[in-house]
Amino acid sequence: MTGVFLEVVRTHFATSLAKQDQPHTIALHIEFLRRTQAGPATFKVNDVKLGRQTSIVHVSMEQDGRQEVIAYVTNSNIDKEEGFTFDTEYQLIPPVPTVDFSKLEQDTDPNWKRQGEMPFAKFRKASGKVTFHFPRQGQAIKSGADEWLCFSDGSNFNSTSIGFVADMFPQIIERHRDQSQGPFWYPTLLLNLDIKKSLPPQGVKWLQIRVNMKKIKNGRMDLEVFVHDAEGDLVALSHHVGFVLDASRNTAARTKTDSKI
Repeated sequence: MTGVFLEVVRTHFATSLAKQDQPHTIALHIEFLRRTQAGPATFKVNDVKLGRQTSIVHVSMEQDGRQEVIAYVTNSNIDKEEGFTFDTEYQLIPPVPTVDFSKLEQDTDPNWKRQGEMPFAKFRKASGKVTFHFPRQGQAIKSGADEWLCFSDGSNFNSTSIGFVADMFPQIIERHRDQSQGPFWYPTLLLNLDIKKSLPPQGVKWLQIRVNMKKIKNGRMDLEVFVHDAEGDLVALSHHVGFVLDASRNTAARTKTDSKI
């Protein structure tokens, strides 16, 4: 869903706001008011603030007359950004295992193994769009996960794909629950995205994701997501606030009003 919002905004800035010359989303805040469903949707874009360096738009998504998702999105031109730059010596701890992409494609990399169908794939159909590669020796920490992703159909990730991969990872909470519990549904309440760099026009085949979870309490959880490219450069940061609910809440018939989660 986040990727669709980014594509809507990309189109808006390429057409209605072309004169702004601000093709790159650098920040997004999105609120999931109600659960969505497969099928047609209507997106509405309102210009909130048009500026020389950045511009902000408000985007809403409706289905069957219900406003279900809203977002504020900030665009700029990353290629023309200039200003102070400092090396913060940022690095992931623990470090991500090394990778050989030629071996990763053949599933022979000594540090990474291709994942088959993800658990509850029929329930989370979007996971079938990508191929996951996880550490062969298992994840380094119980409350986190590392992965390399590529699209299953061989296409490349572009800048709007960042919203998709920022929400595509194993469900860490599954390592914590008792097997008698569940299955669960993990709806996102809100998601923030901070995009540090744009991907090249032709896109990239591989993106590396790390996701960490800090606290799970009373049915509410957090997720922190780091997106890196094949060169190890930081592409984006994302923070999620989500719920832990019984899966029946997502499969139940929708009412006419269908209130918030």
